[in-house]
Amino acid sequence: MIFGAILAGGVGSRMNIESMPKQYLPLNEKPVFIHTLEKFLLCSEFDAVFIGTHGDWVEYTKDAVAQYGFGETPVHVVQGGADRNGTILEIIKAIEERYGESDEHVIVTHDSVRPFVKVSTIKANIEAAQKFGACDTVIPATDTIVESLDGELISSIPLRSNMYQGQTPQSFKVKTLKDLYASLTDAERAELTDACKILVLKGKPVHLVLGDVTNIKLTTIMDYKTAQAMIECGVDE
Repeated sequence: MIFGAILAGGVGSRMNIESMPKQYLPLNEKPVFIHTLEKFLLCSEFDAVFIGTHGDWVEYTKDAVAQYGFGETPVHVVQGGADRNGTILEIIKAIEERYGESDEHVIVTHDSVRPFVKVSTIKANIEAAQKFGACDTVIPATDTIVESLDGELISSIPLRSNMYQGQTPQSFKVKTLKDLYASLTDAERAELTDACKILVLKGKPVHLVLGDVTNIKLTTIMDYKTAQAMIECGVDE
């Protein structure tokens, strides 16, 4: 079975908005995360879509999902974990409680604040995860990447043609992701920035799926204003 996992547990601290996390901000009269959910529900491949959110926002999220109404694909709202990967694990737990365990289950994880993801990108993730076991959505880096180990001096300048900017979705065979996470040491878990690094730390291959420059993440106020402009220009159509 194939499951969507929309990660909506963040508190949006970099937005400096006290009233609500950024995924609940209105975008063309609908919360940001609803735009994201709508994209997932355009993919008939999903057996269900899960939304993992902060405990304080579970009921609000359920109400919003009910308000905007959706089709036949079940949408489940669950309380997330302490961090990104913790939320993914809580969603996996909910999947297995509702639908059982299987070596063939696939999970497509995506930031709730990337509402412009293309349906074709989601479908490409599903296909790659089924075929390869894990994949990450990326776009080629357009700027030169500078590495500094101390924040003061350049340590290296990697070849730009080898560099990519990571996006989401990131998609996996559920059992593979769960088992590898369980095998990490505390030190390895402290290194994690996203789910794909779980596999990288264990030397497992992660296939690349080409994303799109419009698949922006709403992190700052400027991102939010850009998203509003993109909606007005019809980028989301």
